[in-house]
Amino acid sequence: MKTRRIFLQKAGISALALNLSPFSPLLGANEELNMNAMDEKPLRVAIMGLGSYGSRVARAMKDCKRAKLVGVISGTPSKIEAWQEEYNIPAKNCYNYETYSQIKDNPDIDAVYVITPNGLHKEHAIGVANAGKHVICEKPMAVNASEAKEMVDACKAAGVKLLIGYRMHFEAKTQEVIKMRMNGEFGKILFFQGLSGFIIGDPTQWRLNYELSGGGAMMDIGIYSINGARYMIGEEPIWVTAQETKNNPEKFKEGVDETIQFQLGFPGGAVASCLSTYSMNNLDKFFLNGLNGFAEMQPSTGYGPIEGRTHKGPLNHPHVTHQTTQMDEMAAIILDGKKPLVPVDGEEGLKDMVIIDAIYKAVKEGRKISLV
Repeated sequence: MKTRRIFLQKAGISALALNLSPFSPLLGANEELNMNAMDEKPLRVAIMGLGSYGSRVARAMKDCKRAKLVGVISGTPSKIEAWQEEYNIPAKNCYNYETYSQIKDNPDIDAVYVITPNGLHKEHAIGVANAGKHVICEKPMAVNASEAKEMVDACKAAGVKLLIGYRMHFEAKTQEVIKMRMNGEFGKILFFQGLSGFIIGDPTQWRLNYELSGGGAMMDIGIYSINGARYMIGEEPIWVTAQETKNNPEKFKEGVDETIQFQLGFPGGAVASCLSTYSMNNLDKFFLNGLNGFAEMQPSTGYGPIEGRTHKGPLNHPHVTHQTTQMDEMAAIILDGKKPLVPVDGEEGLKDMVIIDAIYKAVKEGRKISLV
């Protein structure tokens, strides 16, 4: 059997990986003071998977107040050496995919952020949980709902927290729209549109390898529209329909979706119409329409500044690097028991996986799939 290191290297794990300090405008004075008082106790994090997104998270953590990068897990010794030098990581906090279970004996690591390919999330997350460390797992949390449920159960059994890398749940402009919806400022919600896509490059990268990715664009970028529909509308969908278009079967092999249009129905009567694709650029837009108002965000989920407006005018919160905010907020969840505005726990990730399973089933069977 191939080792994980060989498996990851053959799959091109080092290829392009496509997937706050608390933002004080949204915090009360007392909450800011409380969080500042706890700055001296950081969440000590090891990153597992040192590809492009792992590097992005590491850079963002340099500005964190509550989270600190203290360890790494990788199958590539040269990457470990480079990270040791750049982030001042001691050798005792460095592991590979065969030795990371030994973190159970390392009191200097509190949590591990799993940023390996989707197909390895279950194995790695459960391994971390069994070592007694909290798990932060990049989305999608698994390749299907069954695996996601195993992860949730394993973390509960181990008595550790499982959080999913939903950075947008902490982004200031996104939170402002969610709060407006919660306060009834849009009136009855009628419609949501989510457009998520880009033209993917290197055909040999792991995201186009079904065994590692579990799918195609839906597993990478489409999940943003699924999750966005849920937190923007504020309900859980009760049915899904979906249609797939594949124009390049050589690049997008069996099981790897190129473009899927999907629709979600919600109990309050709202409908979501969404597009997930690896073949079109300039698709990063959310639109929420209510009886009394609207919200439009474009870009809506990209790494850079989010731009948005509502019927009341533009959203003007300053941009803070999403992963910085995410890691500080997750530290507060783990260390302080803080309750986020929108959940980021394993159950939240599992809900998205149930919907993704249903979308793939709707494509295959050509019919509406009930989610209740």
